[in-house]
Amino acid sequence: MLKGNFPVDKFKALQTPFYYYNVELLQETLDMVKTEAGKYGYHVHYAIKANANPRILQLIAQNGFGADCVSGGEVQAALDAGFPAGKIVFAGVGKADWEINLGLDNDIFCFNVESLAELEIIDELAAAKGKTAAVALRINPEVDAHTHAKITTGMKENKFGINLSQLGMVLDRLAELKFVKLIGIHCHIGSQITDMAAFRGLTIRVNEIQDELAARGLQVENLNFGGGLGIDYYHPNHLPVPAFDNYFAVFNKLLQPRPGQQVHFEPGRSIVAQCGNLISRVLYVKEGETKNFCILDAGFTELLRPAMYDAYHRIENISNDEPVAKYDVVGPICESSDVFGKEVELNKAHRGDFIALRSAGAYGEVMASQYNCRQLPKAYYSDTI
Repeated sequence: MLKGNFPVDKFKALQTPFYYYNVELLQETLDMVKTEAGKYGYHVHYAIKANANPRILQLIAQNGFGADCVSGGEVQAALDAGFPAGKIVFAGVGKADWEINLGLDNDIFCFNVESLAELEIIDELAAAKGKTAAVALRINPEVDAHTHAKITTGMKENKFGINLSQLGMVLDRLAELKFVKLIGIHCHIGSQITDMAAFRGLTIRVNEIQDELAARGLQVENLNFGGGLGIDYYHPNHLPVPAFDNYFAVFNKLLQPRPGQQVHFEPGRSIVAQCGNLISRVLYVKEGETKNFCILDAGFTELLRPAMYDAYHRIENISNDEPVAKYDVVGPICESSDVFGKEVELNKAHRGDFIALRSAGAYGEVMASQYNCRQLPKAYYSDTI
């Protein structure tokens, strides 16, 4: 039986829970990104934090993308997957010395620097190697992304980035350092942004920052706008590929680049979220006095977002087409927060039914844990299952 895009009959031989990736949809998404970014000559670095599955990384690297990393482990994963070092950017508010040295040893494209203290350490470590580190200053543009508080990153006094009011001081100090070279500015205002007005505000603010740099006689080679484009978690079947055309068009319309400047983006969720699904089995249907519980063998150890962010994921019973009933869909973890959804409408659930938690390709597998001594799930792919 094939319900939707799921080969349910093939699932019967597999141990649940597991991640199931539609690689054809991933390729369709990558093709769309290349087409729309290519219209304007933009550079795209995939944000590895969204999904670091080795095969997913290899597919993205094979399509010519760069990598956006936020740890030394991600830098190594990018290199192992075949991303060219010259297309790797390395952000992160707390880069350890060994992580910085890894980037220096591999001559990565750029460090996105988030504080004056970090800038001075990069200069010190580069001096010890007789190298010059290419850096971009991550600036908080103070643009409200109108998204969840836990995934907003570009406001004043956020732990990330350099406040606008401190930019002059940082530039003064940078001019004194001999082993770092300023090649760009970087801004990232948050994640799961669906209102293009936020990106319009970001573009206008970067134009203003460029004017401030010009007043100092500075022009950088690269502008990096981070990522943040959201997806439609409610309609993964009808809107499987985000509106990359509208997204890149905003920057093309409003950005005022200086001659020769290159423009970079770091999408993550928007590339991989819809191609991934968490597949689980129903363990029990528990009848309460006021509600029924559909208890799965997957929990927040396999998909943390609902517990951590109160995030919505579409939940589907892919085993039958029986009339719909309402359930609180929960996992087996010994925590009250292990709830995927309340009052969820599902085709009537039975023990052993397959349940698909949709749009789990971003921040699903990569955030999985072994809490309660659970085993990490396996991943399967539409072209090899």
